[in-house]
Amino acid sequence: MKVAFLLLASGRGTRLGADVPKAYVQVAGTPICVRSLARLRSAAPDAVSILAAHPDDRAPHVSALEPRLRELGLVAVVDGGATRQDSMRRALAAVPADVEVVAVHDAARPFAPIAAVREVLDTARDEGAALLAIPSPDTLKEVGPGHAVRRTIDRSVVWFAQTPQAFRRDVLERALEHAERTGFDGTDDASLCEHAGIPVYVVPGDRRNLKVTTPDDLVLAEAIARLEDPTPPR
Repeated sequence: MKVAFLLLASGRGTRLGADVPKAYVQVAGTPICVRSLARLRSAAPDAVSILAAHPDDRAPHVSALEPRLRELGLVAVVDGGATRQDSMRRALAAVPADVEVVAVHDAARPFAPIAAVREVLDTARDEGAALLAIPSPDTLKEVGPGHAVRRTIDRSVVWFAQTPQAFRRDVLERALEHAERTGFDGTDDASLCEHAGIPVYVVPGDRRNLKVTTPDDLVLAEAIARLEDPTPPR
């Protein structure tokens, strides 16, 4: 199957407090977005990729990394939109016509598990839509006003969504069209399918597949990188 990865990198990453947007922050000497794409390509070496970047990042950051990203299958860079959904839609429009399966990934998740990425792509091909997720490790509380606990939620039915989230191309296009027609703005890509009544299947992910958001996440990412990648991407 022909695969395209949509790498979403238009967030500003203000909670990280870095001097550059988080997609371009270095983890163990390698920009996060390069690590993320290299990991995806390890799972699907023939895949192509589209990067959705903030317009302000094109000249200072993307242009410097573009040769490295193109070695990893990048075929287009598009301007990210005001929302995740806008960025995904713009990236999807740039996907080559022969692509069958599209996987959407946060550029700030540099440690997607390779075997699970392969499985989520295969599941999307067979079932239409799939995502990586992990079961909740903790007891969950629903909290009301004044931080008063309302109830305990059955954690056995709660999973934490990760990326990549993968779809047959026609399924994602149909879900996106339905969302835009009904005015729905999803918090992740799989929710577009859910809103359209399209089944989505979970593939177990990994807790190390963290999204680098805060300074503590960056410390953890540095530790994971040094353990897992003795020879990091260039």
